[in-house]
Amino acid sequence: MLRYAAIDIGSNAVRLLIADISKQDGKYKYKKNTLIRVPLRLGDDAFLDQHISDKKSADLVKTMTAFKNLMDVYHVSEYLACATSAMREARNGQDIVKLIKEETDLTLEIIEGQREANIIYANHIEEELDENKTYLYIDVGGGSTELSVFVKGAPEASRSFNIGTIRMLDNQDKEETWEEMKDWVKEHTKAYKHLAGIGTGGNINKLFRMSDEKDNAPLSLQKLNSMYNKLTGYSLKERINTLGLNPDRADVIIPACEIYLTLMKWTGIKQIYVPKVGMADGIIKLLIEEKLD
Repeated sequence: MLRYAAIDIGSNAVRLLIADISKQDGKYKYKKNTLIRVPLRLGDDAFLDQHISDKKSADLVKTMTAFKNLMDVYHVSEYLACATSAMREARNGQDIVKLIKEETDLTLEIIEGQREANIIYANHIEEELDENKTYLYIDVGGGSTELSVFVKGAPEASRSFNIGTIRMLDNQDKEETWEEMKDWVKEHTKAYKHLAGIGTGGNINKLFRMSDEKDNAPLSLQKLNSMYNKLTGYSLKERINTLGLNPDRADVIIPACEIYLTLMKWTGIKQIYVPKVGMADGIIKLLIEEKLD
């Protein structure tokens, strides 16, 4: 069995996805074998101090050591490890990359916003949707939001903005960045009527599960808005105890909702499709394209 691994070092959590690769009808497919998520919150350090603390660096090294051991046990033949917004902004990001290489022999790449967007879009969600429609692809992370406009199944424009859930919780999102995002999104979507959304990331996946919508059905703006009102009606403690949200999801889900709702309102999007994939899936797809296709 051919196995690939994706490591996604985000601003909120660090993920390891191990996937089994197989060939069906001449095409390579993957099946998720193991997914591990560790809520390290590197963004708290990176966005407030532009420096990742010794404690968080040590925790990251321990996490990567565990990931390396699991990859060895699962006989992973190819992997790609990517770090995004938090590591991009931390002045000691490259020092941590060196430390991880020394301690675990894993090569970690700190990627720019555009490459992050490209990896997320390697999922090729648009292939399974109506190619006569125009879509705004929205991926919300802890440190940044990646946007792309798809017309007839092809990306027309994409951009990464420093607006994310951890950044908002830490009051590190800037008014001018919101304005920039608004101008960009209006400029690149004004020519299209009946725009639909595609949402990826852990928060929108969770919101979709909470909505009880049928698989492959879109989430309406109305439904998302009422879920947001319900969530904000609970305290953080209640979101954890009553709604059963993980502590590291219970706080970020509110700003994530705000980002999706704001973008949908700016563009007149009434429905958003939630394909339940993210950065780690994109990395696996990219590895398949690079190594096998």
